[in-house]
Amino acid sequence: MAEFRLYNSMTQQKEVFKPLVPKQVSMYVCGVTAYALSHIGHARAAVNFDVLYRYLEQRGYKVTYVRNFTDVDDKIIRQANELGEDPISLSNRFCQEYTIDMGDLQCRTPTHEPRVSDHMEQIIDMITQIINNDYAYVVDGDVFFAVEKFPNYGQLSGQKLEHIRAGERVSVDSRKRNPADFALWKSAKPGEPSWDSPWGKGRPGWHIECSAMSAHYLTFKFDIHGGGIDLIFPHHENEIAQSCAACQESRVGYWLHNGHVTNNNEKMSKSVGNFFTIRQITERYHPLSLRHFLLSAHYRTPLNYSVSQLESASDAVYYIYNTLQECEDALSPFQDGAQKEGAEQNGRPVKITQEAEGLISKLQNEFETKMSDDLNTASILTGAFQDALRYININMKPLKKKNPKQQQLYKSLVETKKAVEKVLDTLGLLSSVTYSEVVQQLKAKALIRAGLSEDDVLQTIAERTLARKNKDFAKSDQIREEMEEKGIQIMDVGNESIWRPKALKE
Repeated sequence: MAEFRLYNSMTQQKEVFKPLVPKQVSMYVCGVTAYALSHIGHARAAVNFDVLYRYLEQRGYKVTYVRNFTDVDDKIIRQANELGEDPISLSNRFCQEYTIDMGDLQCRTPTHEPRVSDHMEQIIDMITQIINNDYAYVVDGDVFFAVEKFPNYGQLSGQKLEHIRAGERVSVDSRKRNPADFALWKSAKPGEPSWDSPWGKGRPGWHIECSAMSAHYLTFKFDIHGGGIDLIFPHHENEIAQSCAACQESRVGYWLHNGHVTNNNEKMSKSVGNFFTIRQITERYHPLSLRHFLLSAHYRTPLNYSVSQLESASDAVYYIYNTLQECEDALSPFQDGAQKEGAEQNGRPVKITQEAEGLISKLQNEFETKMSDDLNTASILTGAFQDALRYININMKPLKKKNPKQQQLYKSLVETKKAVEKVLDTLGLLSSVTYSEVVQQLKAKALIRAGLSEDDVLQTIAERTLARKNKDFAKSDQIREEMEEKGIQIMDVGNESIWRPKALKE
C-alpha cells in the first residue's frame, strides 16, 4: 500500500501521515453554526472529510471522528429573536435538518457530534485553566484572551500581531489590552441564553468551544483537525492559542482545510446571499449528483458552482448506475449455476480474463495512487474507472451467448463490478438502495428539471413513434431535439423507444 500523504496547513507541505497511536486516528472537524439550512459550501466540507474518514478506515485505521454543532452563537440569537423563538430550540431544529442533509449526501455519522450547550462545564474549566496560566483577563464579567502573552500567535495563518492591529476596525472594545484579544466568555445580556460561571452569568465565545470539546473527546493531543479554509484565521489560530495556553502539551498533528465553493468565482456565503442550500440543489438533482460534483475538484482548490457542472455530474452518476443495474441484470440468470459449480471448469478454478485482470489492477493502482496523494479525488472517476465501466458494457451481451468461455466472462464481470463498487464505496457514492431505484430516482429528478411528468414523456414518445411510422422524419427529429433541450434523451432500442436523462448545457 502506498504511503499516505496529507497537506498540512501548518507546514504548508505534504507530509507522510503517521498517527500518534499506531492503527488509530483521532480527528476533529469544525461543524456548522446551526441557525438556517446548510448550503453547499457546508456540504463540501462534510463530504470531503467523510471521504477522509472512509479512506482511513479502508487503510485499516480505527477512527474516532468528532464534528461539533455550534448551537450557542450571536447569529443564532439574532435569528431566534427575529422569529420569536428560543435560540436553543431553533438551533436544535437546524441541527436535525443538517443531519437529514448529511444522510441524503451519504455522509456517515461521526463517532461524536457534541453541541456547545451540552459542554459548558468543559468550556468553563478550560477558561479557568487559561486564566490560572495568566493567558487571559476578566473585565466586567467578560473574559479575554491576551494574545501578546502567546508568542507563537499567527503560526498557522502567518498573521502578524502588528498587521492585525493595523487592520482592526475603529470600533474596538476599549476594555481590551490589545485590539486582537478575543472573547473566551461573554457576560449575559437581556434576552440571551446564559449559564452560571465564576465570572458571572454569560456564554462562551465562538473559538473556545472547539478547544474544549476536542480536548474532551480526543485529549489535548490528536492527529487531524479539519475545516474550511476560511477558519484558518481567526478561528483555528485562536484555537491553537487557547489550547496551548490551557495545556503546554497541546498539539495537532495535521491541519487540513478545504477550499471554498464559489459562485461566479466569489465565495458562496449566507452574508453575501449568493448561496444555494443543499435542499435547493437536491430538490432538482439527486444527492449523489451533488456529492459527485463536490468531489470533482481537489478538496483544497476552489470549486466554482455551475448548472452545467451539476448536469455533468448527474449524467456521470446515471451512466454509472445504469451500467451497474444492467450488469446485475445480465449476471442474475447465471448466478445460481456459477455458485453450484463452485466457479470451476473441467475441475479447475475459473480465472478471469487477462483483460479484466489488467483493468482491475490498473483501477486499484490508480485509485490508491491518487487517494494516497492528499485525497486527489478530482480524476479518480475518469481513466481506469471509465475503462472498467466500458468493459462491463461491452461484455454484457457476449455473456448471454453460450460458449466455452461463458463462465470465465461471468467471473470477469463479477470481479470488475466489485472493483468499481469498492471505489464508489470509499468515495461515498455507493447507494444503500438498489441500482434500479437510484436509476429511477435520477430519472424522476430529470423530469422535475424538465417540468414534465412520466406520462408527458411517454405521450411524446408515442407521437414520435407515429411520426416515424408515417415516415415524417423531420417531425420525429424535431420532437427528439425539443426533448433534448429539456434534458430528456429519447433512444431507439430495437423496435421500441426509451428515454433517459441528458445533461443540459448552460
